[in-house]
Amino acid sequence: MTQNPSKRPLRVRSVFLSDVHLGFRGASAAYLLDFLKSTDTEYLYLVGDIVDVWSLKKSFYWPQEHNNVLRLFLSMAKRGTRVIYIPGNHDEMFRDYVGHVFGNLEIQMDATHVTADGKNLLVTHGDQFDGIIKCASWLGFLGNHVYDAILWLNRHFNSWRRKLGLPYWSLATYLKKKAGTALTYIDRFENAVAHEARRRGFDGVVCGHIHRALISESHGVKYMNCGDWVESCTTLVEDHGGRFSLLHWSEQQQLLGKSHADESVAVTRVLTRAA
Repeated sequence: MTQNPSKRPLRVRSVFLSDVHLGFRGASAAYLLDFLKSTDTEYLYLVGDIVDVWSLKKSFYWPQEHNNVLRLFLSMAKRGTRVIYIPGNHDEMFRDYVGHVFGNLEIQMDATHVTADGKNLLVTHGDQFDGIIKCASWLGFLGNHVYDAILWLNRHFNSWRRKLGLPYWSLATYLKKKAGTALTYIDRFENAVAHEARRRGFDGVVCGHIHRALISESHGVKYMNCGDWVESCTTLVEDHGGRFSLLHWSEQQQLLGKSHADESVAVTRVLTRAA
């Protein structure tokens, strides 16, 4: 993979991305491209909602940057990274191709990841544990429209902040933290996913779906959510010793922008902040 010559590559064993939502105007494809081009990894898990088919059906939007992200996934697979695509609810049409391999990119319903220190992790998007999507799909679509409106406001608000020289701030994340109902729903989701991983004999679980990046212990297993590339630009990474960390890439860029000499310190700061 071609690296940015001004940066030393971030070398990790595994990368887990979810909820990229290509085809949606709020997707942070430029940040994701920068992250992928700046990172060397042996494994890349695409943990659902990579392509937002729901959004594309409402209004087709597919800029070159979104196309470049898909091309880079395939390029990474061709160059030796094992790339596994686990479709979510927004790209569930690709579940029809589970078990197939396209250009070295594997499509699986769920996956088992063996960590560097021998732990078995269940990797799943997580929408099957979402009672709203599973039991009342029309409520899920209603929630999706409300969410679209929040993200529209978020884009314009952050455009204004950039003009003032202020950093990125997520309105959607703020509202989730303030809404008691949302917090209750998130807690129930996390508990359900962790419980299922333990029931199936896994040491931990990696998922996405709810756009809340987190590493925690629940029901005797490690629960890890990769976050998203709409609200927070977060990803889950595993180092070569089996240690997991959450990386916030937009914050990463602000830190790395200070000077090339400070790069290794900046990477360490961001990788350890949420673990």
